[in-house]
Amino acid sequence: MQVSRAIFVALGLVIWGPTDSATGTASEARLATFVADLTPPVDGHPLIWLTPVKVVETPLLAKGILLEAGGSRYVLCSIDWCGLANSSYRLFVDKTAAAASCPPEHVFVHTVHQHTAPYTDGDAQRLLNAAGFEPLYVDFKFLEEAAGRLAQAVKQAVAQLEPFDQVGFAAVPVAEVASNRRVKTPEGKMLVRYSSCKDPNLRAMPEGLIDPLLRTVTLARDGKPLVRLHFYATHPQSFYGDPRASYDVPGFARERLEKEEAVFQIYFTGCAGNITMGKYNDGSREARDALTERLYKAMAEACRQTRYESLKSLRWKSLPVVLPARSDPGYSPVDMEARMKNPALNPVQRVRAACHLAFHNRASQPFNFCALFINDGVIVGLPGESFVEYQLYAQSLRPGKFVAVAAYGDIATGYICTEVAFSEGGYEPTESALAPEAESVMKEALAQLLKD
Repeated sequence: MQVSRAIFVALGLVIWGPTDSATGTASEARLATFVADLTPPVDGHPLIWLTPVKVVETPLLAKGILLEAGGSRYVLCSIDWCGLANSSYRLFVDKTAAAASCPPEHVFVHTVHQHTAPYTDGDAQRLLNAAGFEPLYVDFKFLEEAAGRLAQAVKQAVAQLEPFDQVGFAAVPVAEVASNRRVKTPEGKMLVRYSSCKDPNLRAMPEGLIDPLLRTVTLARDGKPLVRLHFYATHPQSFYGDPRASYDVPGFARERLEKEEAVFQIYFTGCAGNITMGKYNDGSREARDALTERLYKAMAEACRQTRYESLKSLRWKSLPVVLPARSDPGYSPVDMEARMKNPALNPVQRVRAACHLAFHNRASQPFNFCALFINDGVIVGLPGESFVEYQLYAQSLRPGKFVAVAAYGDIATGYICTEVAFSEGGYEPTESALAPEAESVMKEALAQLLKD
């Protein structure tokens, strides 16, 4: 069913075009899983920003599920990369959609956001090329190969579709993993508790606002689980900045559970823009092992608590949303171009400026918000490094029902902050490409997306 409408929000900040909704009957539902190795070669395409790959601790995997119902297909894919933005994100979506024989609006590509993995924006590289910048930030040949590997895995999955007739939902608390990065002192000063925090005073401060629950969706046939999808909101890295490619804490927990249970496991990072492991992580190997164990235990407990119900309905909804670009002093396109071209700046800062400029150049193009409704539960897919407040808001729109959220779709926005964060200060507003008005746009979009 196609529903056409245009919605105008205050000051013309956003125009939403057609909302796509497709419904399938339970008797027709089929699924297949897929996996592809998207690890860059040593000394090839860099990890986040410009870090060269020197050691592959683990492969960086793309893991996903292909669903078919009512003559339509949908794809949820989670990649062990730090981010994909702009045309690079669309490259992965378009190739995946073509391989699945479905429209791009029926594909959600997500990056888990480990900082031991690539953060890739080909549009930024083109701007850097024009500015004569070196070293290489994006290897386009590798990028095409990686997207092609993913597409091939999806194409093979089409031939392996099998029926499923049950769904199970579970939500369990995760102990001592997530904490809010934005730590406010009694005097009102905003401190930053990064993913790796060696300051014992910062680690001793309260967790702050988080979503404490890991949520798991299991699709099954006749009581046999076929695939589990896990959702949890925290920055997923325990370490970063060195040349190790690694799927880090969530990957270690995910793959351990898959090996032990012999069930395909996929992990998605929720709205974790302001959430890290910093309270419980001092950057040591011991801390990483402890964090992995805690996350693994929560995932395993979610599996144990899952109870199946008959699959009654499956529906996909997508909503194109234009998010407002910021133009305050220091963040205009002119400012970003000047930073990108300034040879006196640190190369990473020039790359970041190019990424912001690339967003400005596409700011009128919408982001795809999507929702997969399964019975009374829903999986929500969002762009950017959304604050946890958006995840909690989405859950509040469907009280008493299961709502799992994955952010980190197209990451071109950088952080999607709350409006008040810009007046509070702290790290995230300094790296956001969006205006403070983005909060009202995000919430209105979520309300439209999650409306029955």
